[in-house]
Amino acid sequence: MTTKAYTGGCACGAIRYEIAADPIMAGHCQCRDCQYDSGTGHASHLAFPRAAARLSGPATHWDKPAASGNMVTRAFCPTCGTPVYSTNAAMPDLVFVRAASLDDPARFVPQLVVWTRSGQAWDTLDPTLPKFETMPAM
Repeated sequence: MTTKAYTGGCACGAIRYEIAADPIMAGHCQCRDCQYDSGTGHASHLAFPRAAARLSGPATHWDKPAASGNMVTRAFCPTCGTPVYSTNAAMPDLVFVRAASLDDPARFVPQLVVWTRSGQAWDTLDPTLPKFETMPAM
């Protein structure tokens, strides 16, 4: 386990989190929902055990079926609009935090790229990362 908790939150500070665990996965997602949500070609996430996450603050939640058919709940700040975390009904024991929401975003070390079949040609990512057309089994 990491010796230092992962901490972060939204831009205005209304939502905060502390996670006392190492990420299970860290990667980029190029699905259309992440493109809409991020305003660019992908979103970057870290997956953590949900039981290790302490979330605080008034998040607004938005549910939408993902391309996989699984229900994804996105949490964002109702004040500043920052996307902070999400959950996936198919993986109820995980919470996915946005890499940009970390207090120290340099701790994000991507391991893979998922949903490349939705990727945009102009969204170039590290060519050495393993790439998956959809979401691989975790």
